[in-house]
Amino acid sequence: GLQPGTHGSTFGGNPLACTAALTTLDVIEQADLRQQAAEQGEFIRGALASQLTGVPGIVQIRGIGLMIGIELDRPCGEIVKQALAAGLLINVTADSVIRLLPPLIIRREEARQLVDRLADIIQRFLQTSAG
Repeated sequence: GLQPGTHGSTFGGNPLACTAALTTLDVIEQADLRQQAAEQGEFIRGALASQLTGVPGIVQIRGIGLMIGIELDRPCGEIVKQALAAGLLINVTADSVIRLLPPLIIRREEARQLVDRLADIIQRFLQTSAG
């Protein structure tokens, strides 16, 4: 039985869960998704920077891998609906940081579309909102 200080789980360690986890790790390694995330994230951040650097209202573009943040100088929650209407699923955190978490399997053309659509949405938002 379990003693104080030990840990148990109803579903932890069952063969199906372990097989699924190991298969997932195999796919991540075989498809080199870590490198893919690093390269695509660098591309997206660079492309966003080239389109948004110098635009009034942009504070910072930052991230690691495919976890990307675009900080604005004002609350921007309404951008979430505008992005969704353009086919993008984003989030806003801390009232003024647009958070992107594209899939690890995003292709370059999809990354370009993401940047083009989002940069346009951000620029229109900054032009029409009080800063």
